[in-house]
Amino acid sequence: MASLPTLPRKYHAASIWLLYAVGLLPAAWGFWLGATGRLPGNPVKEFEHLLGLWALRFFIATLAITPIRDLFAINWVRYRRALGLLAFWYVLMHFLTYMLLDQYLNFPAILVDIAKRPFITIGMAAFVLLIPLALTSNNWSIRRLGMRWVKLHRLVYVIAAAGALHFAMSVKVVGLEPWTYIGLVALLLLYRLVRPMIRGGRGGKARASAFRGQERSA
Repeated sequence: MASLPTLPRKYHAASIWLLYAVGLLPAAWGFWLGATGRLPGNPVKEFEHLLGLWALRFFIATLAITPIRDLFAINWVRYRRALGLLAFWYVLMHFLTYMLLDQYLNFPAILVDIAKRPFITIGMAAFVLLIPLALTSNNWSIRRLGMRWVKLHRLVYVIAAAGALHFAMSVKVVGLEPWTYIGLVALLLLYRLVRPMIRGGRGGKARASAFRGQERSA
């Protein structure tokens, strides 16, 4: 199988920062469209939806790193942390847009929303689960927690599934787009379950390799 050209190591850090910059462009573009009155319908809702959708996309990209490496021998592990943190920042912006621009910090109304609207309940639960992952996405936490860090960050699969469900339940009609994201997340979860069988006895070595790869990533 033909492989992609390897990026020289001296460009790794720059490529990661470039990913952060490019990854935040959709949020900046959406904000500019909203601020200039170019978003259709309710601009706050549209911006909120855009942020949530990009968060889900970055979750899927994060989870796809391992299958891409396993199946196509393309090693983009160095970008996994950046993709995961981009997902977190988009979720945080999505949350803040809901709290500040949609609900104007009306906490009684927000609590009613969380209690009575299941898709918001699921979204809030996913956001809470995501916080410790974002806080421990650094080399110090990896060294401090050891293999417990790997177990903690497996929550990303639960969070991604909750995100896909949150998105599907938030739209009036569950059409092709929500089902596409649900299908992608389901495939990635399925791969996570069958990966030990596919890789045979290499599971322990793979986990150790993934752990070392995370520690080396920027």
